[in-house]
Amino acid sequence: MLDQLLNQFLDHLRYERNVSAHTVRNYESDLRQFFEYIAPADDGKHRSPPISQIDHLTIREWLSTLHSDHKKKTSIARKLAALRTFFQFLVREGIVESNPAKIVATPRKEKKLPVHLSIEEAIRFIETPDPETEFGKRDRAILELLYATGVRVSELVNINLRDIDFKNKLLRVFGKRRKERIVPFGDPAMKALQDYLSVREDFLMNAPATKRDAQPLILNYQGTRMTTRSVGRLVEKYIRLCAGIHDISPHALRHSFATHLLDSGADLRDIQELLGHARLSTTQIYTHVSMEKLIEVYDKAHPKA
Repeated sequence: MLDQLLNQFLDHLRYERNVSAHTVRNYESDLRQFFEYIAPADDGKHRSPPISQIDHLTIREWLSTLHSDHKKKTSIARKLAALRTFFQFLVREGIVESNPAKIVATPRKEKKLPVHLSIEEAIRFIETPDPETEFGKRDRAILELLYATGVRVSELVNINLRDIDFKNKLLRVFGKRRKERIVPFGDPAMKALQDYLSVREDFLMNAPATKRDAQPLILNYQGTRMTTRSVGRLVEKYIRLCAGIHDISPHALRHSFATHLLDSGADLRDIQELLGHARLSTTQIYTHVSMEKLIEVYDKAHPKA
């Protein structure tokens, strides 16, 4: 029964709400963990209690065990969000009368300021790939685009050639829930793109004829669309090669993009639009980053600081 409801819910996420594949995978994993908790396997078979018997106390007990297992608060909050969305779907379908997860409090998340690079560090990091090699050309284009546009890695790998307006230096991006936005990019990213496109056909020819797709912009060595995980490994590789830069992720270039725009006087609402944030409150964290920098400058410069 639970498996059947889960499959219906996942189809609802994919086809009605246009939720990203990454979120669908996470929600499926979270819900299966919850099912295993309330109906542990016995001789290879799962007990399946009536869905109506699941109440807010059951959910709180599960979250408490996750906390005892030292799971991160962000992870626990996402699992609760998965349950809320699942039960909301069940309410809509008339399977349950109310959403028991709705009255369970979300764990307070640790407030962490986004890690970002200085302008000098960002430029040095982006210029790490060897421009004389095919992989270097591709990797330089990836890093330039991440910093020039602030797109998420998941958005970058889904870009197709038709999404780029080379004449006006604009990029069409499909963000969360397939929300479309247009972001500009500058001359350095344009140059890196042109250099990569001069060798992109060589990557494409590595793909078997039956799997050869000329649409994806970023290709791996097999000639197929690159994955977010591959971009993560690529960033880790260049972190090791770039002296003095540690503990950054592909997201750090997005954070750097936003922070540097704000430091240079860009309006917060314009940055919100460029980043594809649904709420301004999400973008406002960068004001804290800039204030931190301002305080640092004050402490160094003011004689009475």
